[in-house]
Formats: sequence, C-alpha cells, structure tokens
Amino acid sequence: MKKAILLIMLIAVLNQLAFSQKKIWNETPEQKVERMKWWTDARFGMFIHWGLYAQAARHEWVKKRERISDEDYQKYFEIFNPDLFDPSEWAKKAKAAGMKYAVITTKHHEGFNMFASDYTDYNVMNTPYGRDIIKQWVDAFRAEGLGIGFYYSLIDWHHPEYTIDRVHPQSASSKEEYDELNKDRDMSIYREYLKNQVREILTNYGQIDILWLDYSFPGEFGKGRDDWGSIDLMKMVRELQPGIIVNDRADLKDYQGGWDFTTPEQFKVDKWPEENGVRIPWETCQTFSGSWGYYRDEHTWKDNKQLLVLLIESVSKGGNLLLNVGPTARGTFDERADKALVEMGEWMKYNSRSIYNCTQAPDEFEAPDNTLLTYNPETNRLYVHLLDYPLQNFLMRGYGDKVKYAQFLHDASEIKIGKPYGHWIEQKHAENDINLLLPVNKPNVEIPVIELFLK
Repeated sequence: MKKAILLIMLIAVLNQLAFSQKKIWNETPEQKVERMKWWTDARFGMFIHWGLYAQAARHEWVKKRERISDEDYQKYFEIFNPDLFDPSEWAKKAKAAGMKYAVITTKHHEGFNMFASDYTDYNVMNTPYGRDIIKQWVDAFRAEGLGIGFYYSLIDWHHPEYTIDRVHPQSASSKEEYDELNKDRDMSIYREYLKNQVREILTNYGQIDILWLDYSFPGEFGKGRDDWGSIDLMKMVRELQPGIIVNDRADLKDYQGGWDFTTPEQFKVDKWPEENGVRIPWETCQTFSGSWGYYRDEHTWKDNKQLLVLLIESVSKGGNLLLNVGPTARGTFDERADKALVEMGEWMKYNSRSIYNCTQAPDEFEAPDNTLLTYNPETNRLYVHLLDYPLQNFLMRGYGDKVKYAQFLHDASEIKIGKPYGHWIEQKHAENDINLLLPVNKPNVEIPVIELFLK
C-alpha cells in the first residue's frame, strides 16, 4: 500500500516537472493525490445529457445539424415540461449499476440553463416545468452517496453576444461572412456571462466534486482560452471549490492547476495516456449509442459485453469510464438505457472488486490471450477478466512464484492451481508457469473474473 502511494506521489511530482511552470494555483503533489483519490478509486460514473434537445429527440446537436434559428428552436423552450422527472429514481439506478459519481449538463451548447440563473431568462424556471432541475438532482444523487459533477458548456448557441464560429448553427464559409455576422456581437460580454454562471453553479449547490467544461477548439473561426477567459475562470473555480476535479477542455493544458484529467471521447485508448512521457489521470466518456442526448430513432446501441469491456479495459489502463444516459423530454430514461444499466449492475454486484480501487497491473504480469488485467495495490490482488472463456486448462506464464491462491470472484469458489503438463510444453518455459484448472462449463457470468491472491 505504501509503495502504491509513493508511486502515485512520484508520478505527480514528475507531472509537475514535465509541464510548464505556469500556474493557476499552488498545490503540492501530496495534496493533488489526496484530492483526486476518491475519483481514481471510484472508476465508474454516469454522464447525463439533458436539455431542450430531448424534445426534438434527434441528437443534442440538432440545432447545429439542422441549422435551426433561435426563433424556430424557441418552441422547445415554450413546452418543456418533464412531468415524470424523478431524480431519486435516477440516483438509485446509477447506484445499482455500480456507478460512484455522476455528471449532469447544467447547460449544453444550445445555451439553455437547467438551473435557476440570475443572468438569463433562458432557464428552466421560465418553462412550464418551472422548477430548478439541478437542485433536485443534486439533492437526490447526494442522498445516495454519489459524487456530484456539473457539465457546463463554454459554447453557447443562444446568447446574443456569443460570436458565431465554425461550430455555431449559423456558421459561415469565409472571414468576410463571419465579420459581417459578428459586427454587433461582443464576446467580452459573453465571457463575463460565462464566468457569472459558473460562479452560480459552484456557489448555489454546496460542494461540487467535478466540473466538466466543454469545449475549446482553437484555430480558424474557433475559440480557445482567451475567448473564454479561461485563466481567470479557473482561478475562480479553484477559489470557490478547492476540492473540485476539473477536466482538460478549457485550453489550459500547459498550466499547473488548469486541469486535472484528460478526456478521450468515444475512444478506446491503446495505453495509459501520457503527457511528455508521464502517465496522467484520464477518463473516457462513452455513450450507449451514437448520441449523447435522447435520440428516439438511433439504434446502434452497444450490448452488455461491449459496455463491460469498455469499463474493464479503462481500468486496466489506469482510467475511468463515464457512461452517458440521455433522458427523454418527459424526464425518464430510455428503456434501452434502463436495460443496459440493469445488466451492468448485475455484473458489478458480484465483480466490482475488480473495478473499484483498481488500476493497471504491474508490468511483470503479462495478460494471457483474450483477457484483461486489473490490480488492486492495497489488497495486492490481481484480477483476470476472461473475455473468451478458455478450455479447462488455463496456462499463465511467469506466474508460478507470484500466486498463492485463486478463485472465481463472483462466488469465491476455489480454482485449483496446477503445473503445466504435456509433452508439447517446453519445460524450460514451464518452470515458472501455472495451470489453473477451470470448470469445463463457463459460469453464468457475462465476463467471469479470476481473483488471484498474490504472494
């Protein structure tokens, strides 16, 4: 355990040395490790994309994709009334699925606020629903012991002073067109609005554990740190919520304290992400299907095994999984999302020990074919996830002097440890190998897990 903590501290120190010394705030490596530990232990969270776009039910970027004007989009605001919204039910579903924290969209790119705001009328209090959704959500998820995270879009397709750029619904094709479109817009006014709203969500709802800002896109007709006022914004965030964990999309990767973890989106990494050769905290955000918001007619939904592999593989490379639900305009989860959550929860009920508090296995352990390894440094246990169930003899090369006991995780049933045998096995390679004697029939588990007690 002490070795693991020292290793994490060393990584934090190297992280600081590797990057520019520009600073948002001062924090020791030990403080950073402690601040982020609950999150790196949790490994599994729920993302929630919910807004007016749920009524269109054809992707959260529908306003951009279909180049819908503010006037035509207004109909969604005027009828928004999620009468079946029950945040306690949502929280229970997240917890039952094995999730330890959740992040909800307080404002997506469409610019609509799911919270009560003093800085715009374009918020949930002025819809037929007329109640602060974020307050209800925070209270319910906090009651279930889940970490609380807020997504806030840096982009805003509704604010009249937000300058039109390449991802805006009214995007243009030339500098001259952009100049004409933006001649009466003042980004500095929007910048102040953005800062005021972030202050609101970090002041009005108690302790917030995660802030997910989204997103920067520097370059031609794009926006980056200067457009958002990211440096001043992040200094305010750190002052208001010193314990908060912040993602990396405010264009501050070269600032100490400007970000805490990186966010590969809809992407399976091939190894633990690094910056300047140093491993960094990371979390992949993924959807059940091809959309973040509710999309009635989208049918490319991942099956249970695909979702479990996403989770296991993320942990096997030292990362987290943030898995998204897009609620309907009535305030319910899509039945396909409900099914997926239940199935993941059934697996997590018996196998979460291979996920929580786990990370990438030490380099000395080679993963056998068709398996993924995770490792708990505090208990010194290794977990072998059988993606394809093998035949009775399961050879593990180089494990002979490392393992003292083996069992299936789901039922704690012993797996006998033998020596490799057969005239085809080269004995010089078999001396430090072991053979786990598995039952012929695969256990009734989507992905069986072998728990190895190490010496």
